[in-house]
Amino acid sequence: MQREKVIVIGAGVGGLTSAALLSARGLDVTVIEAANAPGGKMRQVDSGGALVDGGPTVFTMREVFEEIFDRCGASLDDHVKLTPSTTLARHAWGDDRLDLFADRAKSEAAIAEFAGADAADGYRRFCAEAKQIFTSLQKPFLRSQRAGPVRLAWEMGKANPADLLTTRPFQTLWGALGDYFADPRLRQLFGRYSTYCGSSPFQCPGTLMLIAHVEARGVWLVDGGMHALARGLEAIGKANGARYRYGEPVREILVEQGHAAGVVLASGERLTAPTIICNADPAAIAEGRFGAAVSSAVAGMTPSERSFGAMVWTAHTTTSGFPLAHHNVFFSNDYEAEFVDLAAGRMPSVPTVYICAQDRDDRGVGPDGRERLQILVNAPANGDGPGFTEAEINQCQSRMLQITERAGLTLELPPSATVLSTPATFESLFPSTGGALYGRASHGWAASFRRQGARTAIPGIYCAGGSTHPGAGVPMAALSGGLAVDILLKDLASTSKSMRRAMPGGTSTPAATTAASV
Repeated sequence: MQREKVIVIGAGVGGLTSAALLSARGLDVTVIEAANAPGGKMRQVDSGGALVDGGPTVFTMREVFEEIFDRCGASLDDHVKLTPSTTLARHAWGDDRLDLFADRAKSEAAIAEFAGADAADGYRRFCAEAKQIFTSLQKPFLRSQRAGPVRLAWEMGKANPADLLTTRPFQTLWGALGDYFADPRLRQLFGRYSTYCGSSPFQCPGTLMLIAHVEARGVWLVDGGMHALARGLEAIGKANGARYRYGEPVREILVEQGHAAGVVLASGERLTAPTIICNADPAAIAEGRFGAAVSSAVAGMTPSERSFGAMVWTAHTTTSGFPLAHHNVFFSNDYEAEFVDLAAGRMPSVPTVYICAQDRDDRGVGPDGRERLQILVNAPANGDGPGFTEAEINQCQSRMLQITERAGLTLELPPSATVLSTPATFESLFPSTGGALYGRASHGWAASFRRQGARTAIPGIYCAGGSTHPGAGVPMAALSGGLAVDILLKDLASTSKSMRRAMPGGTSTPAATTAASV
């Protein structure tokens, strides 16, 4: 019997997950990726001869990946070396510093010393609510196909009616944090979790406090950087027969008689398959990047609905002064001003700066001499517009260095060992995004329901990735890949059942597939 053929466009986390799970089920899977390596945004950047993680740097929700590897007949530990981190992150406001820890009691003690006993009590109450929100949404939302607000409310009400009153969809995250923290520095710290999905704490719903719980459940350091996870997902796909073709952009998704039929590569090569999973941003489909025939498969998105982009420096360099941990955040004295600037399409005059010291272990111990750093500042997603002038970029770097120097960190960014990726860079890598790194911004209570789901309006075409439901971030992108597989297999089973019923005498026949191989 000929195996069902599936083409996966894109080898980001969502695409890699879909390919691994489908190949483990015996389907004939080919992954087509424009870049020369797997990972998508989880890429490596050559910075003066050193490969530095240029995308996501925080590994959470380990159980999601354990489940994926297990479903593929493999073990996560056999492919990716993970070390639990006891320090979640180091935070600085000039000379003021606060570490958060995997041990919640230790975090409480640190907060009490930093801001007083009332702040520690607020933290305890905040953690309890963040956990409640995560628990109430994990099954009916994060691990389920996208539903509308009425359906979600119904599912939550069936499980626990009280959950309907505790997710804070109509209050902003910043407002919700005021119920727990009088100290503006702590509101900054926990408000920053909204930027994990490229959104403002002054506009996103309080529901997003669940991200703090996700991180508090555990953060792991990945040996070899986050790109090692992409290689691990690729390996389990290959072990089950999936094929991977790199450096080959897809020019067009083919549709015949209203159903997916295959793809045409930039080279002109035509590959046929009745099922396509697109791991590109859905905006690329809507804008016709894969041909006019499929532009109606998904809803479009306006630039004003985009999440943030970023200025990302990857460097192999030396530091001195401030004792870097693996994850570090440097705050300004005016958090609201940063998001006012971003909403107006400007680079922040007082940015928050994130630094991942990739070579530092859980104790903050790194190599003698040069080390690999990723430095990130939020930016407007204007990469498909005029972008930023050289003067604006230089000013952004100067302001970034002022924030870190205020905390005592001296950074050297030699041009020979530093690469800057701007929103224009990310637009070139991920077309139709403007450089937005997280898909649609989570602004307003309804934003999550406007994300693209796994199934599209054209039969045989599915979406997966961090810009689709359930949301942005590495584990969410992996969950989206799994959701795409689940609905795809359901549709194939339904098609097969319908065809058997249509055959005279009820004779069983496999679902129709195309003859040409991919």
